Amino acid sequence: MDATEKEAAHRAASDAELICWVDEKDQLLGNLVRFDLRQRGLIGRCTFIFLFNSQGELCVHRRTLSKALYPGFWDTAAGGMVAAGESYADSAARELEEELGVAGVELVEHDHFYFADGDSRLWCKSYSAVWDGPLRLQPEEVMEARFLPVDVILQEAQQKPYCPDAQEGLRRYLALRR
Repeated sequence: MDATEKEAAHRAASDAELICWVDEKDQLLGNLVRFDLRQRGLIGRCTFIFLFNSQGELCVHRRTLSKALYPGFWDTAAGGMVAAGESYADSAARELEEELGVAGVELVEHDHFYFADGDSRLWCKSYSAVWDGPLRLQPEEVMEARFLPVDVILQEAQQKPYCPDAQEGLRRYLALRR
């Protein structure tokens, strides 16, 4: 199986994942396949993990072109949809390890908010962590990653495509830190 076939298989598996379906108040209604939730315009749960190094730089990564939402966009957070039977915190730890290969770090919870944009309707929780070790990128989801000063990221986001949901999470995180 070549890289393109692997990415297509990963996308199909991702679309078939059973995730949390919630109402406008983030009350659990049940679990749905990710593809159905998105197609029907329903609300899911999502996590964002802002990964910093000890110098205060934030990890940004570029999403693969096979992603259903925001393919090829830069992302300021690891994260994703909360799986069926999973808590926000468990999802955050799983996503950080899957996408960037970072495990065993303290996750600090920061915010709980609603985000809607086009096909995406989400209740989100954001977390942060500090990591100075190596990154192990998940090739099906992440093309490249780097640590940058936050002000550079905010400037880059004016010219490059950045995921709007994580950008909203970052704006909220920065406002809470002030």
